[in-house]
Amino acid sequence: MTPALTTRTPGETVVDDGVPVAVRIDHVHKSFGRAGADRPVLEDITLDVRPGEFVCLLGASGCGKSTLLNLIAGLDRPGAGSIEVPGGRPALMFQEHALFPWLTAGRNIELALRLRGVPRAERRTEAERLLDLVRLGGSYGKRVHELSGGMRQRVALARALAQDSRVLLMDEPFAALDAITRDVLHHELTRIWSETSLSVLFVTHNVREAVRLGQRVVLLSSRPGRVVREWEVDIPQPRRIEDAAVAELSVEITEELRGEIRRHGRH
Repeated sequence: MTPALTTRTPGETVVDDGVPVAVRIDHVHKSFGRAGADRPVLEDITLDVRPGEFVCLLGASGCGKSTLLNLIAGLDRPGAGSIEVPGGRPALMFQEHALFPWLTAGRNIELALRLRGVPRAERRTEAERLLDLVRLGGSYGKRVHELSGGMRQRVALARALAQDSRVLLMDEPFAALDAITRDVLHHELTRIWSETSLSVLFVTHNVREAVRLGQRVVLLSSRPGRVVREWEVDIPQPRRIEDAAVAELSVEITEELRGEIRRHGRH
């Protein structure tokens, strides 16, 4: 049974054992379509994310992973159940970088700082600090077309971090990148997460990516998405995607994922 939650101070929600949570998803349902002919996408999702925890959400295409992130981000509302993000609205990073091409890398980040209310005199310094954090120091004045795919995603990550949220939602942000660039960004994301103590909820359909990054891997069934199993990833960081322990756990999770796909007739 999921422990009940109580609020002790503004912005801090704790379970009754005294452990705080960064995100709480409580019996969430979501359907699309007209009343009487709606299609369930998510069914009875219950999940807690602890402060500073890195959770990977895994499942076949169409299982509702991105829908769940949109609900947590406040871009949509659940049909039933509740979602709590005690620390305020989370930052969201998409699969596409979604940078404004008419702005420089630095100005893209400054836009997020401006929306957050950071004074103009402080924005450039903070944008350059964030570019340094994602290993893009000196790129403030570069236009989007001058950046590689991996560099664009780093700018997008810096822009997400500029929102100063304690929760970062990532919707398959590296899916379109080549394997080497993706591996480099896995390493950089792990470093940034360890340095900032962010809570990260990372959506992927790549099993090895989930095991490479996450402290916990949560598997959703095919539509409607339900939490069917979780794994604690007890492999020390830094990890590499080719590590034997990563490969071994990936095989186990892949078999479970294949079983879910077979049960629901999805290929």
